Amino acid sequence: MNNPKRHKSPFVRTLFIIAGSVSVALGVLGMLLPVLPTTPFLLLAAWFYIRSSERFYYWLINHKIWGKYLRGYLEGEGIPKHIKAWAIILLWATILSTVFFALEKNWLKILLIAIAVAVSIHIININGKNKEK
Repeated sequence: MNNPKRHKSPFVRTLFIIAGSVSVALGVLGMLLPVLPTTPFLLLAAWFYIRSSERFYYWLINHKIWGKYLRGYLEGEGIPKHIKAWAIILLWATILSTVFFALEKNWLKILLIAIAVAVSIHIININGKNKEK
């Protein structure tokens, strides 16, 4: 591999592969847990993988589930508007059901709602594009 970004040390490359793999795992968890972000962890994994393993990097950006969106984000296209809408809907459905049915402490309810507001603002402010036909 002749990647100028690839780290020269085999030890550091191994650490980067481990860190990238942990980031992918956290990103996948973020698909299931509304307060854990997906995209930042997958972008972090891409950063680690491009510096350690071309094979892992290409696996990540060509993955059948998140590859298209990750490539779009890396290429500056942002997140499609319909994905943003679904992310916000799922975020609020999960947060509100947790607030109303699973929590008793008011400070936790306020904290979760504040997190949901912050994440919603972040999602809205990410560069977007229209759904492709």
